[in-house]
Amino acid sequence: KQPNILRITCENISLDLGCYGETQVRTPNLDRLAKQGTRFTRVYATCPVCAPSRSAFMTGMYQTSTGTHHMRSHRSDDFRLPKGVRPLTHRLQDVGYSTFNIKRIGKQIVGTGKLDLNFVNEGKIYQSDDWASLNKKQPFFAHINTPEVEYDIYDRKSKSKPRVKWVGEESHPKIATPENVKLPPYYPDHPIARQEWARYLNSVSGMDVGIGRILRQLEKDGLADSTIVIFFADNGRLEPRGIHYCYASGLHVPTIIRWPKHFPAPKDHKPGTVNHQVISLLDLTATTLSLAGVKRPGGMQSRIFLGPDADPPRKFAFSARDRIDETVNRQRSVYDGRYHYIRNFMPRQSLTALNRYREKCMLVMPLARRLHAEDKLKGSAKLLVADQLPIEELYDTKKDPYEVKNLAKSPKHQKALRRLRTALEVWITETGDLGRKPEPPGTVKQFEKEMHDWFGTPKWYRPRFRK
Repeated sequence: KQPNILRITCENISLDLGCYGETQVRTPNLDRLAKQGTRFTRVYATCPVCAPSRSAFMTGMYQTSTGTHHMRSHRSDDFRLPKGVRPLTHRLQDVGYSTFNIKRIGKQIVGTGKLDLNFVNEGKIYQSDDWASLNKKQPFFAHINTPEVEYDIYDRKSKSKPRVKWVGEESHPKIATPENVKLPPYYPDHPIARQEWARYLNSVSGMDVGIGRILRQLEKDGLADSTIVIFFADNGRLEPRGIHYCYASGLHVPTIIRWPKHFPAPKDHKPGTVNHQVISLLDLTATTLSLAGVKRPGGMQSRIFLGPDADPPRKFAFSARDRIDETVNRQRSVYDGRYHYIRNFMPRQSLTALNRYREKCMLVMPLARRLHAEDKLKGSAKLLVADQLPIEELYDTKKDPYEVKNLAKSPKHQKALRRLRTALEVWITETGDLGRKPEPPGTVKQFEKEMHDWFGTPKWYRPRFRK
């Protein structure tokens, strides 16, 4: 027999759950899942934004190796994945799994159906979206993409459609308030910043309500004891040093795996345990295949981190950021469990580089610009408005979890700097990093127009875009 597999993906959060120590949220369902399974503490996404990250963990290959590294690329061309690279669901279908991308349970919305892959010519990714068919078509691999943990930012579009309400959205607990939240040190202590942070944390609590609905239905349908549940985020949290940039807040994601009663658990999986090994989110692919009894295909870059066929633990987790929307950039990073090294190949593309999505949806960015102009921005908050990033950044994430003290020039940390720099250079060469090759001319202009139509262009920017 093969176990069923339910994969629940949330969007844009870091370790902001009760089971990871966050006190200004209420996440009883995920906390319970962690007590019943294994909670992983050092999982890094391969990219700090959704489409490249998803393209990687759907194939088990770095997005920079397959040409899927630019945000929402290859949606209207004849691009195909390299030979031998296939979606995870196709490999599972080959061995008898039915595949589902669930949106509703009954009449209640529990998922968005989002794929957001940078390849569209590989055939149908999932076979069905019908939860009611899960009992009839076992073994199954079901995916649920929870509604975005982005509070109401899309209501801030210039031309916005009303959002579809999802289970728990109106009734979720609101534990965080502007008065009780603890802001990151790089946030200005201002009412707008406090309101935004509280809204983010409360939306995490709301996400947990929807996940509780999913897990209860799994129990009700008699599927919980035969289904592996895998919960994780596609990239880090929605904030200026999170999504879009290779800081820990944009890459460090929660991951929880619960094993079913009807299948013998691996020796390295015990309920309520915490796993601190370094894992790349990429490794979910090979691990999922292994749990389904499928050998990892030759050449796959993903590694197995759980079960009898587990690989030796990783020493490093690598990440990359390239063009996102209309903003061209190239960042690479490597994390070893303590130190995090970032290489900025385009240092002038700092957090102040124009990205209309960030400018419209992250109210902290225009706030920081205004406070800076008034000479009221202090301390680490000045990192938000730096004109240029350092070419190299090195952070001790144990002593400095918010990554505000760059140690790249510290004499005491040169050994760590050289070790991680070398590891990154070797990875870039060995994986055939395609980020050095620019996109075709005109690509950026297309996204400039699209983002202008959605979010407008701030007055401070002298636009290259013309209608």
